[in-house]
Amino acid sequence: MFPLASSQPTNTTVDLKEIRKIVELMDQHELSYFHLKEEGVDLKMKKGADIVQVAQAAMPAAPAAAPAAAAAAAGETAAAAPAGNAITAPMVGTFYAASSPDVAAFVAVGDTISEGQTICIIEAMKVMNEIKAETSGTVTAIVAKDGEPVQFGDDLFQIS
Repeated sequence: MFPLASSQPTNTTVDLKEIRKIVELMDQHELSYFHLKEEGVDLKMKKGADIVQVAQAAMPAAPAAAPAAAAAAAGETAAAAPAGNAITAPMVGTFYAASSPDVAAFVAVGDTISEGQTICIIEAMKVMNEIKAETSGTVTAIVAKDGEPVQFGDDLFQIS
């Protein structure tokens, strides 16, 4: 799961299935905070009402009408999204469709994806987390907006 200490730097990632299992265990044991720190991994998960406040504190101040408009737009996007399986956000953070602004997105509508393929990045606490597809299929919609914050469980993609 996690590498043992070594003299060479490692590029450790936490599997999406492992994160989901941790979330399930948090639910089962009614935990609201989880922190795992090992070499190359520093994973913190917190759930509850204050998650929204933490995410908002990191965003620049906006006029009061903007959140209402964004919520209405998100509702329209969700209603207009094609039927299929949703790939949801495994954590709170900022959604990025590409690894940097000057390269193509990992996936586009109409692309066929396979299980384990990197489909986006979610930045959380200055750490870029590659999100991998849990199932294979064809991308029918990209629900999340590039550079916008996402919450745990938000739809990122629709696949068929």
